[in-house]
Amino acid sequence: MEVLVYGAGALGSLVGGLLAREHDVTLVGRDPHMRTIREDGLRIDGEVDVRVAPRALTDGTHCAADLALVTTKAYDTDAAARALATGEYVAVCSLQNGLTEERLVAALDATVLAGTASYGVRFAEPGRVTCTGVGEVVVGALSGGASPVAARVGAAFDAAGIEAVVAEDMPTRRFEKLAVNAGINGPSALARTENGPTLDGPVGEVAREAARETARVARAVGVDLGDDRAVAAVERVAADTAANRSSMYEDVANGRRTEVDAIYGAVVDRADRHGVSAPTCRTIGSLIRGWEAARGLRQG
Repeated sequence: MEVLVYGAGALGSLVGGLLAREHDVTLVGRDPHMRTIREDGLRIDGEVDVRVAPRALTDGTHCAADLALVTTKAYDTDAAARALATGEYVAVCSLQNGLTEERLVAALDATVLAGTASYGVRFAEPGRVTCTGVGEVVVGALSGGASPVAARVGAAFDAAGIEAVVAEDMPTRRFEKLAVNAGINGPSALARTENGPTLDGPVGEVAREAARETARVARAVGVDLGDDRAVAAVERVAADTAANRSSMYEDVANGRRTEVDAIYGAVVDRADRHGVSAPTCRTIGSLIRGWEAARGLRQG
C-alpha cells in the first residue's frame, strides 16, 4: 500500500517507520528531521528497533497515495487538509488528539476514517524517535458500522506488524479518546507529573472528573459512553504509560503551544451547546490558555 504520513513528528515518524517495513511510505514533516531521514534514513529505538528509509518531504502538496495518515497537532488540521486537498487519496485517517475528523471531511473528497494510536513515543533527535510503549492502532468509519475501506487499512497495518483493530464503534471510541486526553493531558501538564502519578496522586480526582464530564458531553450529543468506561480508559492509559509525559506536559515543558482548544475546547463548546455542566474541563482549559497567553502562544 502507498501511505503518506502528513505531520511526521514523533508519532507520525513511529507509525510511518513501522509501516515502511512493508509498504511504500512518504513522510511529510519539517527539517532538519526530514533532511536527516533523506540522508541517513529513520531510526526507531526503545521498545522496537527499526531502521528504514522512507521518502521524506517538507511539502505535502500535490501528492497521491492509497492512504494519508494525519498526525499533525490538532491546531494544524486545517493546513493539513488544504495540502491534502491538492492531492489524490483513497482514504484519509486522523490519528490526532481531539475531534478533528469533521474538518477533514469538509475539505476532502477521500473517505475519512477515524483512528487512534496508543503507542508511546518521543522525539529523540533529527532522524530518530524512541518508542516508549508498544500499543495498537484502531481504525473505523467515522459514523460507525462496517467499512471495507477501514478493513483494508487495518490489514495494511497488520501486514507491517502493527497490531490493528478495525472497529465499528468509532463514535464511542473517539469520545473515549477525548476523555483520556482530557483526563491526562491538562492535569499532568499543570502538575508537572508523568502519566502514572497524575492518576495516583492528589490530582487524580481532577483527572477522573474531567473524564466524567467528557462522557456526559458524549451522551448529550448521542454517543453512548458511560462515566465508568471513560474513567477506566483514563486509568488504563495512565497505568500503561506511567513513566511517560503526556503531549501537553511536553509542550508546556518546552514552551510550545498546546492542544488545549482541541481537547478542552471540544468538551466545553459541546457542553455549552447542549446544556451540560463541565466546570473541571472549563477550569483546566482556562489555566492552560492563561499559561499560553502569558507567553504569547495564543493564536487569535
